[in-house]
Amino acid sequence: MRQIAALPYTTSADGAMQILLITSRDTGRWVIPKGNRIKGLSGHRAAELEAYEEAGIHGIACPASLGRYRYDKRKRNGNAREATVEVFPLAVTGQLAHWPEKGQRELRWFSVRDAASAVDEPDLQAIIAAFREPPRQPGRFIAMLLWFRDKQNERTAMFSWFHALMPKQGRFFEQFEAHTVTLVAGADALARLLKGGPDMADHIKTISDREHEADDIIREVLQDVRRIFVTPFDRSAITGLIGVMDDAIDQMNQTAKAIALFEVTEFSAQMQDMSAIIVECARITAEAMPLLRSLNLNATRLHELTERLVKLEGHADTLHESGLKALYAQARLGNPMDFIVGNEIYSHLEKVTDRFEDVANEISGLVIDHA
Repeated sequence: MRQIAALPYTTSADGAMQILLITSRDTGRWVIPKGNRIKGLSGHRAAELEAYEEAGIHGIACPASLGRYRYDKRKRNGNAREATVEVFPLAVTGQLAHWPEKGQRELRWFSVRDAASAVDEPDLQAIIAAFREPPRQPGRFIAMLLWFRDKQNERTAMFSWFHALMPKQGRFFEQFEAHTVTLVAGADALARLLKGGPDMADHIKTISDREHEADDIIREVLQDVRRIFVTPFDRSAITGLIGVMDDAIDQMNQTAKAIALFEVTEFSAQMQDMSAIIVECARITAEAMPLLRSLNLNATRLHELTERLVKLEGHADTLHESGLKALYAQARLGNPMDFIVGNEIYSHLEKVTDRFEDVANEISGLVIDHA
């Protein structure tokens, strides 16, 4: 039996992430919203529907799954059948007052660690545990021991020793993390924008405001790069990373501007799915930035995150191609201008995901050079 499930999550202003679990109607154990695949609906769309019916939540489901887990589904006659469940991340945007299964289940928000402990299935535990917040940074003494351990068998030039022992200056890590806040907020507003509705103007303004905030941050970074003597990484690596992050929010803003210019109010499923991928890319980037403070400790996790960013960009390319093909077919039968307008929006969305792949490449370069 093949099923789908949503992993509902939300992130507070301070970066704390929470996972929503619900109880099973049969056993009362903690599970995530799940159900059978629905004919005519893609997996993540069916997961959105299950989340609505079972938990009364709506949000943005990424079309790229986090993985699969197995469990034994009990039948009414007492027999069991193995089910394989594909899990899609769902960024929760709201909770409804009424839904089909209200009162039949208990709903509770957990921390990521507690959510992983609450579910029974080992594979699901691993999926939730990997969907985690950045670990706390080690103390200064532990960090120093780790640094000397990594250097004990390495011949290091005198200047490198001098550079490593000098106190690091600037607020680069704080600036990276502050920029990811604009990325997450901009991506969320973009996904809401592509759902249409009466609040489109508000979402466009939100994206524009976040883009202006990002501009202020990159300006501060470039000023610090010029004036500070000792930086945590090579200056070109710092400017390269913040540059591609800024390009991502710029392209989100360009997408919103194109939508406003052409007065588009309805969007294809492929466009909406690309925006959902952008939401997931922004979340991953926000998790990755704090990990740069301790590259030696976090190299493995950074590799996992950058690998997912690259895969998400590839998934977006597939959506872009299928969306353009469908758009062209429709335009041949209707208004050719629709293809021109749609192609413009698709182009900007693709560029956003391309920039997140650039973020992955910049982070990978830092890991190779410093971890």
